[in-house]
Amino acid sequence: MRYTFTSLICCAIFLLSGCFKDTLETTYTYTLARPVYLTTTEVRSAIGNKTATPVESIGKMYFYGSYIFLNERNKGIHIINNSNPLKPVNETFVAIPGCEDMAVVGNMLYADCYTDLMVIDISNPKSVILKTFLPNQFPERQYVMGYLVDSGKVIVDWIVKDTTITYKSATGSWINGGVMMDSMQGFVSFSSNSNSLKAMTGKGGSMARFAITHNHLYAVTTNKLLTYGLEKPELPLLKTHTDLPWGIETIYPFKDKLFIGATSGMHIFTINNPSAPKKAGTFVHAQVCDPVIADDDYAYVTLRSGNTCRGFINQMDVVDISNIFNPTLVKSYPLTNPHGLDKDGNFIYVCDGKAGLKVLDATNVRNVTLKKTIPMSETYDVVCLNKIAYVSAVDGLHLLDIRNVNNIKELSFIGLEK
Repeated sequence: MRYTFTSLICCAIFLLSGCFKDTLETTYTYTLARPVYLTTTEVRSAIGNKTATPVESIGKMYFYGSYIFLNERNKGIHIINNSNPLKPVNETFVAIPGCEDMAVVGNMLYADCYTDLMVIDISNPKSVILKTFLPNQFPERQYVMGYLVDSGKVIVDWIVKDTTITYKSATGSWINGGVMMDSMQGFVSFSSNSNSLKAMTGKGGSMARFAITHNHLYAVTTNKLLTYGLEKPELPLLKTHTDLPWGIETIYPFKDKLFIGATSGMHIFTINNPSAPKKAGTFVHAQVCDPVIADDDYAYVTLRSGNTCRGFINQMDVVDISNIFNPTLVKSYPLTNPHGLDKDGNFIYVCDGKAGLKVLDATNVRNVTLKKTIPMSETYDVVCLNKIAYVSAVDGLHLLDIRNVNNIKELSFIGLEK
C-alpha cells in the first residue's frame, strides 16, 4: 500500500495531538524541490551550445581573451563577447549540469559537472564540442540537497512547488525548521524563510576553485589539491593529489606560488616544479570564510562570518609573505561582511556584501584607508582587468571604469532576468 507525504504528516499530527492535553498550533510554508535526472551518458552527449539564454543568477566568472565566462550555478556557462565593454554581447550558453567552477586556456574550457571534470573545445565559442571527461574527480559533490549524484545519473533540473503544513505540538516545545525528506515521493523541502582565443593566461576571481598557470590546471576540493598536466590540453593528466586540511575554499595563483584559502587559514604552495606543488607556509586565522589574493610582498585575506562560515569576524587581513615559510600578520582592517576581492595598482577592491563595493588605498599596508564606497546590491566577487572592475552582485554583473579612482563610472551592466 502506498501512502502519500500529506497523509503521513496528517497521521503523525493526529497521533501526536492525542498525547498532549495542551497543544500549540504552528503553520509552516515550505518550498519543495524534486530532482529531475538524466543518465550521465545523456548529459555528456547533450553538452554543447544552446541559444543565448538570459542570465538568471550570477555564479563565478572567468576572463579569457575578449570573452567573459559567467557561471549559472549548477546549470552551465554563459559565454559573453566583451570586445566592446560598453556593450557586452551574450552569445551562447553551454549547458553543464552541476557546474560551479571553470578555467580556460588555448581552445579548451575546463568545467566541473558535479563529480566529473569536463574538457570542452571552444575554438568556435558558438559551437563548442565536448572532447573528454574525467569521472569522479570531485567526490565531495556526490550529494546535492541530500540527493545522491552517482556515476549513473545526474540532476539536470528541479520540479518546485510550495506547500503549507499546520503542525500541533505540546505547549512549550519547539520545532526544528530544517530539512524535511519525503522518501516516498522524492522531495526535499526547506523553510521559505530560510575576438579569437589564443594561448594566453586567463583570470578567475578570488572565489575560484580552479586555476591555470604554468601549463597546469590546479583544482581544490574540500581537502585536496589536484594537479593536472596540460601537455595535451584536450586530455588533462592527473599528476598529483595533495592532501590538505578540511575546509578548503579557494585557490589563487601568483607567479610561482599558489595561495589556498581555507576556513582556518591560508596555505602557500610553491610551484617551481608545476607538476608537484610543495607546501611552504600557513597563516592561521579564526574559523571563517577566507578568499585570498596576493602580490609580490603581501597577501590580502578577507574573513567573514555567516551560516556556512561560522565565526563572527568581518575584516581584511594584510599578511607579510616575504618569508613564505613564515607568513605574518601586518594588520587587520574591519569590514562589514567581505567576500571576494582584487587589486589594481595600490587600490584593493572588496565586495563587502550588502555594504557594496569598497575601494581601499593600500599604498601603505600598515595604514590602509577607505578611498570610497560604491553603493550597489549585495556584492559577491570582483575581478580587475585592463582598468575595468567586473563586480558580480545579486542583481547582475557590473562593469566599472576604474582608470580614475576618483571618478569610477559604470560602463555597462548585465542584469538578471527571472
